[in-house]
Amino acid sequence: MIKNYLKMAIRNLRRHSLTSFINLSGLTIGLTCCLLILVYILHELSYDRYNRNADRIYRVTRIFYGAHHSESLHLGTVAPPFGPLLQNDFPDIQAETQVFPFGVLPMRFGEKKFNEQAAVFADENMPKVFDVTSVSGGDPAAALKEPYTVLLSETEARKYFGSDNPLNKVIRYNDQVDFKVAGVYRDFPSNAHIHPSMLLSWSSLRDTVLYGEEQLRTNFGNNSVLTYVLLPKGYPVASLVAQFPAFIDRHMKPNNDGTKASTGTELTLQKLTDIHLRSHLDFEAEENGDIVKVYIFGAIALFILLIACINYMNLATARSALRAREIGIRKTVGAGRGELILQFLAESVLIAWVAMVLALVLAYTALPYMGDLSGRTLDMRVLWGGVTVPLLVLPFLVGVLSGLYPALVLSGFKPVKVLKGFFKAGTGDLSLRKALVVLQFAISIVLIICTSVVFQQIRYMLHKPLGYDKDYTVVFQYQNELDNTYDAFRNQLLEDSRIKNVTRSSRIPTGRLLDEMGTYISENGKMEPTNLSLKYVAVDQDFIPTYGMEMKAGRNFSRAYATDSAAFVINEAAVPELGWKSPEDALGRQIRYGGQDGKIIGVMNDIYFESLHQQISPLIFIYRGTRTNFYGQVSVKISGADIPGALNHIEETYKRFIPEKAFDHIFLDQRFDVIYKAEIRQGSIFTLFAGIAIFIACLGLLGLSAFTISQRVKEIGIRKVLGAGTAGIVRLISVDFLKLVLVAALIAFPVAWYAMHRWLEGFAYRIPVHWWIFLAAGVSALLIAFVTISIQTIKAAAANPVKNLRSE
Repeated sequence: MIKNYLKMAIRNLRRHSLTSFINLSGLTIGLTCCLLILVYILHELSYDRYNRNADRIYRVTRIFYGAHHSESLHLGTVAPPFGPLLQNDFPDIQAETQVFPFGVLPMRFGEKKFNEQAAVFADENMPKVFDVTSVSGGDPAAALKEPYTVLLSETEARKYFGSDNPLNKVIRYNDQVDFKVAGVYRDFPSNAHIHPSMLLSWSSLRDTVLYGEEQLRTNFGNNSVLTYVLLPKGYPVASLVAQFPAFIDRHMKPNNDGTKASTGTELTLQKLTDIHLRSHLDFEAEENGDIVKVYIFGAIALFILLIACINYMNLATARSALRAREIGIRKTVGAGRGELILQFLAESVLIAWVAMVLALVLAYTALPYMGDLSGRTLDMRVLWGGVTVPLLVLPFLVGVLSGLYPALVLSGFKPVKVLKGFFKAGTGDLSLRKALVVLQFAISIVLIICTSVVFQQIRYMLHKPLGYDKDYTVVFQYQNELDNTYDAFRNQLLEDSRIKNVTRSSRIPTGRLLDEMGTYISENGKMEPTNLSLKYVAVDQDFIPTYGMEMKAGRNFSRAYATDSAAFVINEAAVPELGWKSPEDALGRQIRYGGQDGKIIGVMNDIYFESLHQQISPLIFIYRGTRTNFYGQVSVKISGADIPGALNHIEETYKRFIPEKAFDHIFLDQRFDVIYKAEIRQGSIFTLFAGIAIFIACLGLLGLSAFTISQRVKEIGIRKVLGAGTAGIVRLISVDFLKLVLVAALIAFPVAWYAMHRWLEGFAYRIPVHWWIFLAAGVSALLIAFVTISIQTIKAAAANPVKNLRSE
């Protein structure tokens, strides 16, 4: 019986080749999109789950509170003393490990020099908490226990030593400390929230050249360490967190105002498996994903598949007249309704299975492109895990979903009416077909609007005046070797006319403002502490002019004033926060910041130092002269006339002063693009899938209009004989479909507005959702639908009416 069903299904698919092709194409494209998005979603959901103890690992995070106990900062890192103290005070913690991303580490082996971006210091407990797979060199825990040892990832070992055995070879850090290679470990998988290129032993940090024993034990202010704890299975995490305030008060000094330390800061625990998708803290190990995007892309996949299924339902019910006589005859010779339903479901499931096979091939082919688009390393093998069974069942579900209603409609025909010619095509299911067309285009229009808004917001962020000049600015890391020779280094750079200015600073625009110190305001001749969250950037006299920032009142730091080492420049946003009426009112005010007393000498215009996701923060610029430990970046403004020549001059000067270290640089506008990379990717993915949704909807409309026209060819012939023109016939056929698209637009508008309103809430500075975006989307959908329908209509209208009428 099943063989007979399949044989009949194949015959019917061949007989109605255009409809079958449209259905197959739509389902194939829909399933391909679903598979690609499913691979992406499964990859996102799999982060850190490769660890055997993933469900028991928690990251320790730290919250700081400002005025009125409002959260001012939430860090994914904590101070170095916390890890050992937690292990000591809470014996239920089975293991604790610390990972110190030390910034850019200058490393060398022989003549090979690298600035390592992903090298970290790690303790011997790391392999007990995380899965670290040794490739060579023995036990990673034993290796990390020894001072001045390093473990290399496989990729890193090849970079330094090629095919040679790296064990016991020595690489040198910052031309100061030697580290012996004690082992090689397998690269952390792509779905890890951190990817260290090398693990340097934590005990080495006791060396004062690197960090110092005292700093490790007592420095609660330098929150740079990723700290993880391993808890027993089923452990009540909330009860542990509830004990943290008392823990903080035991080990930290009271605040300046005499209150307990726990009133100003807090520790909390975060599940390891939540970090990638549900954590957007400062000082994350790497760029994280977003669970909201997972939901959005999942919804898009379902929408596209739904549109493809709607195509099948529409076309199958619309072509019912073509199979009415077949059904009537089969019922007359004894076929039951159940058998007919199974027959029609067999056809739809067959199409779905063929579509699935084609979709798997297309998805495998398109996966590298999807990986580039999403910024992830995607692998089809993720489908053969826990979703294998659902994946195998999917074609049956799609086939049944697509074919059930048509099967019920077609199997319900009365054989007497059909065989006597009283049956009319598509009369009983007309309203449903209209509803399905409306639903298709409503989804498509929502995606068009969302895509437009996303790109408008991205354009707004990329082109909004920032208050500083980011063009032609080369930035690179400040090195300690410049401490005593910076002025000579700067002067040699400026000898070349292509170099316009040079400055050094603790942070540069596009970076996060995370540094702050205690603020005191002079009141009645006495310095009074405040709870203000006033971020700082350490700069020299050239920072403001190099970046083209403008003063609102007062002046910039100047080499002509030796007292400027005890002076401050603030931004406009800081003025009301400090309690002053205007920028002019702020000038000459005495404050104490970070233990340094000084006067406000200037107020700068507000600039968008961070991304447009954040509000402009109250900001203070401090100048520390020869106290070079404040500096971390060098910025060089070049002319645009000869960029390669300017870069060669910068590199040659750098190597003259710092011959032992590699020169790595980046343009500031490249960093600017990176901070909006996630939105740019999201916009690209939206565009791709919105276009696919429209294409599938148009495929269905093409088939539906072709069928409608085939039912009205004689009417079209009569109208032509009576003098109707092609334009009139096109208008006659199109108007019914275009009304449906118009209704779809009216439904889509409020849905799209709500979705984009919620999305834009994630930006401190955002575009309004303009009315013309909705109008443009609606008009675009109408034009696309009109062109699709017109293709078939014009062809029918141009046909010779004699041919269409000859059979009468």
